[in-house]
Amino acid sequence: MGIRSTAKALIVRDGKLLLNRCYDVKNGEYYSMPGGGQNQYETIYDAVTRECLEETGYTVKPVKFAALLEEICLNAEYRNKYPDYAHKMYHIFICELCENAKKNPTEIDSMQVESVWINIDTLTCFRILPKVVGDNIYEILSNPEPMFLGSEQVEFNHG
Repeated sequence: MGIRSTAKALIVRDGKLLLNRCYDVKNGEYYSMPGGGQNQYETIYDAVTRECLEETGYTVKPVKFAALLEEICLNAEYRNKYPDYAHKMYHIFICELCENAKKNPTEIDSMQVESVWINIDTLTCFRILPKVVGDNIYEILSNPEPMFLGSEQVEFNHG
């Protein structure tokens, strides 16, 4: 048990952002950034690259650290059942595709339905989790300096 370090990607191509469309019983349908947990002795850059390939099939290169967010799950049942996922630090990177070719994803999350390219100018029409990321998506994408998005407390965890 402890704080889970996660590496998340904002992958931009041709005015579109790649997001995972997800569904779970507690949160319904939502979109989330590709990425996931950092393994012990793995660099955060290697983690975001590996996780994106596993979930989306795309090879990416992190080009800029964009934001940091702490998320704490408040639900006691969830904390007991999934202690390794109840407290997370999101390290969010702007990433570029290394190549346009997509491979078959090898390890998608249980709540992940598909990966989709969404026009950047329509992002506010989609429910993006963590909520603070969705609420600040344009600023995260355009801010030249990394942002601290604060600490978000949620009732139920998400992808």
